[in-house]
Amino acid sequence: MTGLFFSFDGIDGVGKSTQMELFCDWLRDNGHEVVQCRDPGGTQLGEALREIILHQHDMPVCTAAEMLLYMASRAQLVAEVIGPALAAGKTIVSDRFLVSNVAYQGHAGGVDVDAVWAVGAVATDGVHPDLTLVLDMPVERAASRLIGDLDRIESRGVDFLNRVREGFLLEAKRAPDRIAVLDAARDIESIQADIRVVAERVIDARGEARA
Repeated sequence: MTGLFFSFDGIDGVGKSTQMELFCDWLRDNGHEVVQCRDPGGTQLGEALREIILHQHDMPVCTAAEMLLYMASRAQLVAEVIGPALAAGKTIVSDRFLVSNVAYQGHAGGVDVDAVWAVGAVATDGVHPDLTLVLDMPVERAASRLIGDLDRIESRGVDFLNRVREGFLLEAKRAPDRIAVLDAARDIESIQADIRVVAERVIDARGEARA
């Protein structure tokens, strides 16, 4: 039995962490054995790469190298955490996954989008979320929610983040069966209710396929 895989994505400041926690609680209440992870990160290698990617501001990293560091972290995460969990029938919920690189380094950063998808297919060994939940709101509003020092990506400014947002929305239009966009400029309860409605369709479809 193969488990389910959900990922949360979107620009920083849209409320992913809050919605993920509520969603995982709901899944557990409904009998799922949930494994949470973050990308980049989630493994010893991944956490070391996360520190380089996001926080070592004095280390020059070109956009292509940045994308490949994310991919290395993701490859280890799939091999060490996501793959075994799915094989055991568990439900994975990840804070970001491959479409992040497509939006950030591809659409916003200038790396060929098809190339990012192709490298991602190798890094993930073909593993992809059953559903990606993109939380969306205007960049200026999301940026106003960020607290503390900005990481390498967050500090690239409004124009860059608008390109990232546009990238997420474009990828969602290309794959509406796998990527759902939710208006995050609302109250927490309304957003969570919509997340559960979309997720239930995926869960129910999986159940019907197994029947």
